[in-house]
Amino acid sequence: MATIEPYENALDAIPGAHPYPRSSRYHDAEIGVHTQPDGTEVRYTKRRLLPPLDAAADGTVPHTVSEGERPDLLAQRYLGAPDQWWQIADANPVLDPHELTAEPGRTIDVPLPGGFPASTGTGTRGSGAPRG
Repeated sequence: MATIEPYENALDAIPGAHPYPRSSRYHDAEIGVHTQPDGTEVRYTKRRLLPPLDAAADGTVPHTVSEGERPDLLAQRYLGAPDQWWQIADANPVLDPHELTAEPGRTIDVPLPGGFPASTGTGTRGSGAPRG
């Protein structure tokens, strides 16, 4: 009887295949492989490093937060998909996405569809901590 290969192994046979959909913030992240002492390979997503905030400013528009707004609702309004809230978080210096809309009257940057640069794999911003 034939054995069924794990999901990751089946994807490896397809050139360009990636375990994350195109709409995921991890789609362009590199997949690493760690080999355990017993020879077992464990796949993992490497850190997703973001471009400096000043590089993002050209592809954003300002938004003044109103009472009751949430990152997912802003993503639906500006980007057409609530699951793209992470793009708004990436364009602002926050670690917790709830900080984006916690304070009515705060002005945040909202990326234009397709306007925020992709992660470059070089450098971090802010405190240097990886995000995402």
